[in-house]
Amino acid sequence: MKKWETVNKLKIESGKLKVDEIIKILLGNRGIKTEKEIEEFLDPKLESVTVKNVGINEKQLKKSIERIKKAIENKERVIVFGDYDADGICATAILWETLHGLGANAMPYIPHRIDEGYGLSKKGISNIQFQISNVKLIITVDNGIVANEAVEFANSQGIDVVITDHHVKPQKLPNAFSIVHTTKLCGAGVAYLLAQEIKNQKSKIKNKNDKKYSSSESGFAGESRSSSRQAQTIQACEEDNHLELVALATIADMVPLTRANRTLVKFGMAALKKTKRVGLIELFKEAILNQSSIGVYEVGHIIAPRLNAMGRLDYAMDSLRLLCTKDKLRGKVLADKLGRTNRERQELTIETSAHASAELRTKNKELRKLLFIAHETYQPGVIGLVAGKLVDEFYRPAIVLSIGEKYSKASARSVHGFNIVEFIRTAEEYLIDCGGHPMAAGFTVETEKISILREALEKKAQELLDDDKLTRTLRIDCEILLLLINGNFYDEIQKLSPFGVGNPEPSFVSRNVFVEDIRTVGYEGKHLKIKFRIQNSEFRIIEGIGFGLGEKTSEFHIGDSVDIVFTIDENIWNGNKDLQLKIKDIRKAS
Repeated sequence: MKKWETVNKLKIESGKLKVDEIIKILLGNRGIKTEKEIEEFLDPKLESVTVKNVGINEKQLKKSIERIKKAIENKERVIVFGDYDADGICATAILWETLHGLGANAMPYIPHRIDEGYGLSKKGISNIQFQISNVKLIITVDNGIVANEAVEFANSQGIDVVITDHHVKPQKLPNAFSIVHTTKLCGAGVAYLLAQEIKNQKSKIKNKNDKKYSSSESGFAGESRSSSRQAQTIQACEEDNHLELVALATIADMVPLTRANRTLVKFGMAALKKTKRVGLIELFKEAILNQSSIGVYEVGHIIAPRLNAMGRLDYAMDSLRLLCTKDKLRGKVLADKLGRTNRERQELTIETSAHASAELRTKNKELRKLLFIAHETYQPGVIGLVAGKLVDEFYRPAIVLSIGEKYSKASARSVHGFNIVEFIRTAEEYLIDCGGHPMAAGFTVETEKISILREALEKKAQELLDDDKLTRTLRIDCEILLLLINGNFYDEIQKLSPFGVGNPEPSFVSRNVFVEDIRTVGYEGKHLKIKFRIQNSEFRIIEGIGFGLGEKTSEFHIGDSVDIVFTIDENIWNGNKDLQLKIKDIRKAS
């Protein structure tokens, strides 16, 4: 049973409120109330996404840029050290392409999930040194904020480390050369702002040099040619083709789509629909997507899983190659590989989730408040997905471990209102490392300490989690009559998009709605299809689809009055557009 929680208690009836007043209620529910806040939300400006506005330390940023400029000028070997998920891959592409375009002697590096683990590590640095000689600077993207030991090792090897990250800071920061950090963006967002600042600095130098050369009466041929080459490079870099990657990464990493993130996604999605990146275009084709109509759903549920799949089961460098390639044939080969690997990932996730669910049900007469399960057959690349599926099934925080011989890797997912990374850190004396976000985290533990860690965390969960936190809650914006729903109402709601974490699609409740027809659809009747009669009208019908609600069909009959929670969707079929309700829950009318 889900708890229905209506944010605005006002019942909106036909003719009582205008659409723009309903929009104000929806914005107010999202904490947007002043005229300035409303204007910034409905008409975001890309130039408002600044280092200062997202809380990046400007001194640390300046220090980072000076070090990077020095590396470019001295042709030092630079490594952009990324991560194997979609956010880390996009962040790596953004910063590497920027540095490469500015003439840096830079190489991208993505760690191998199994061989090296997450983030900057001693093993990763050693592998880099084995492959590439004389590395002087490592710039991390989407990782590094908890890499204390690895940074010390890099320092001992004469390698400077510039960290760019968005994960939650530990109590003790790494002793890096500089740290560019904020939790208000995804990793690619941080890398994007750093790249923009680097290009801005180069542009200033270029403009200054242009003035010097143009004012010189004699001039030197060598300087003139050098200036021309520099100008061409900067012009190429100023063509911003990185916003599309920021949008992709922001959606994939499920950071809140508010303020700067919402702005970056809004502009980035427009860019993604027109992208010239041949790898992405081929990936759209492999996924049978129309590029011009790609939205947040398609990115989050179709494109991002394909980019993530390589790092989960194989080696994520192929995802990076797909983003950066300029060869159409190469792009197609890589897109096909990502698609195949993603299908393998789906099958493995289903098998592992089924095993974990059965184990939890078999071994526990009553489920504990924290789901904690470990097995030697669990593949490290899918345990985060499995944890997410366990949360969906049981609505409890879940920790899933892949047991190794000496060390074991874990992924955790949480429920609303329970900060999982801070919770896990309450037992940090048993951990090798831990990092993440309030809703998702990961850690490494010595295999022999799994039992004692489990006991400590289960005891702590018993203290912190009550029935209220473990009850699924449907957040409803307000109550409306179905009479209000029309094309104009739908169009006005879309002005609040893009929707996602932190800016959910507006959700409504309507009560005493008449059921005109009801049936199940889809494989094994998993989904519920209902026609509702619009109140006070004998002729107007609106359809609703309840995904995953097919089992409820026996509870209702034609002629019943029901209460429904729903969002409003535009259904396009055979070129025709109709509004439909996406039903989130349904009950007999109260």
